[in-house]
Amino acid sequence: MTVHNLGESNSLMNKFIAEIRDVNIQKDAMRFRRNVERIGEVLGYEMSKSFQYESSKVTTPLGTKEMSLPTDKIVLCSILRAGLPLHQGLLNYFDEAENAFISAYRHHKGDEDAFEVIVNYFAAPSLDGKILVLTDPMLATGRTLENVLKSLKKHGTPSQIHIVSVIGAQAGIEYVQNVFPENTHLWISAIDAELNARGYIIPGIGDAGDLAYGQKI
Repeated sequence: MTVHNLGESNSLMNKFIAEIRDVNIQKDAMRFRRNVERIGEVLGYEMSKSFQYESSKVTTPLGTKEMSLPTDKIVLCSILRAGLPLHQGLLNYFDEAENAFISAYRHHKGDEDAFEVIVNYFAAPSLDGKILVLTDPMLATGRTLENVLKSLKKHGTPSQIHIVSVIGAQAGIEYVQNVFPENTHLWISAIDAELNARGYIIPGIGDAGDLAYGQKI
């Protein structure tokens, strides 16, 4: 798997990352969602440079112009509910993409640290020959993405797989590298070193779904 860590270079995106981490700013759920959306736009723009293009003539009021335009068919697949703002950021740029949604969540039996990932809803078009873009804002242990990949197999074989995440843990990235195809690409804006006992990224941001949409029971 090829890892594209955009956080290694200075850019305006660092400001968006800083704000979603900040315990005071992240209390504003609307700003949190918009910052994640903007991060998705930046990651999507960078990812678009790796796709296929072909020359096409565009007619203007005063003539014609040869331009290179994208040709790939793309399916954006997001993990509910935390992935929705990131999904929207990508959809702002890939406005002709097809869309897929999957519900995957951690189930802690009792109050134990150990958990299993449960997938109980999935809707997607055919993936055959298309670029699959999986969006998961927090790549923590990597087990959610693993279960999503297993669920997707019955919908066809994509030509490429790209993962888009906001923040990831090094251990989770290494786990994903072992279970996804070798030619997978990860586009990410920051990588943190640690996971705590319950599998949350340290320092991370907290629970992205709760910050975006409110606490769940």
